[in-house]
Amino acid sequence: MTNNAAERELRAVAVGRKNWTFAGSDEGGRRAAAIYTLVATAKLNDIDPQARLADILACLPDHPAKRIDELMPWNWRSQNVAHAA
Repeated sequence: MTNNAAERELRAVAVGRKNWTFAGSDEGGRRAAAIYTLVATAKLNDIDPQARLADILACLPDHPAKRIDELMPWNWRSQNVAHAA
């Protein structure tokens, strides 16, 4: 077994460590962590993070809270294909 995949993922954390000190506040750090989590989750599901974030941010204002599971990455791809058809 190798740990190359884990080391590759942690490299982004190590590179960004100095940049995260400029989040501005504790709340800014929490927001940065939330965005980082969304990007990493998209990458793990083989989805373009920029396209996913743009789509989610566009549909969030009028998306019902009861159907928030539709925005999860494993469901998002099927929605994206459905809209294209």
